[in-house]
Amino acid sequence: MASSSSKSQPRTLSTGEGFICGGIAACIAVTVSNPAEVAKTRLQLQGELAKNGGVRVYTNSLDVFKKTLKNEGVRGLQRGLGPAYAYQILLNGSRLGFYEPFRHGINKMFGWSATDQIPLTSVLAGATSGAVGATLGNPLFLIKARMQAYSPALPIGTQHHYKSSFDALSTIFRKEGFRGLIRGVDAAILRTSMGSSVQLPSYNLTKRTLVENGILPDNSTWTFLASSAVSGACVLVVMQPADTALTRVYNQPTVVGPDGKVRGTLYKNPIDCLWKTFKAEGVRGWYKGSTAHFMRIAPHTIITLTANDIILKLYKEAKYGHLDNSDALA
Repeated sequence: MASSSSKSQPRTLSTGEGFICGGIAACIAVTVSNPAEVAKTRLQLQGELAKNGGVRVYTNSLDVFKKTLKNEGVRGLQRGLGPAYAYQILLNGSRLGFYEPFRHGINKMFGWSATDQIPLTSVLAGATSGAVGATLGNPLFLIKARMQAYSPALPIGTQHHYKSSFDALSTIFRKEGFRGLIRGVDAAILRTSMGSSVQLPSYNLTKRTLVENGILPDNSTWTFLASSAVSGACVLVVMQPADTALTRVYNQPTVVGPDGKVRGTLYKNPIDCLWKTFKAEGVRGWYKGSTAHFMRIAPHTIITLTANDIILKLYKEAKYGHLDNSDALA
């Protein structure tokens, strides 16, 4: 009787539970992917707006790893890890925790079943949940990017030296006020919305295709890995130009204008950044650091989504007991 009753009840998790599980999965992933993020950030800033490419401190991603490790040690490769953890909890907790509620809500708004997998509403839900996370985590991404760009040995771009995350937040707030902490939020929303619009939809579509066609079994680690790999590739293609714009908008020098407001000296907004980068460096300027970005996003996406599925599965098993196939597909 108890078994029949439990099967009739949907084994769903609350938004808060999904947020926490997603945040834990993202923190596991960022520990692995952060060195590649440091390399990506420095390559994106190298030769900024220089028509001839400027001075090349680093030749490629592996050269960044080598020189950073030699001159700054492991600590240099993991610059910005503290705010990266906090940012990932907010971003991916929002992206993974709010995605399903948003998708269900958008489906209902259009008169469709909440559980239907519809490409349009999946993309809208992914973009919306990503925008929420990007907005909440913007101050953390800002200081993370600046910390990763800082190098006492081989400086690239504008250098911002902070003793810690708290020092960074307090310094920016003291000098620029609240506006300083939300600097680049439009670029962050653009970047994350573009990435999020394809991350979970491509992951879920790939996973469902593999399972329904009998290619791989459900709840298999190989299914999680294959779906995550496809998702990571899709995110990279869509998000790279906006990611470059975000890094440059965040790291640009600032000046106090006649109206007393602090503004960037190089770019007005992410679109302005993309246009100026294109004029000075061509399309290749948009894709600087793309190899390092792939080295970051591939393991990060695979670990985040795989860990999220595993954590959700374990949490549901702990909360409800053994899962059947219908629960796993929910």
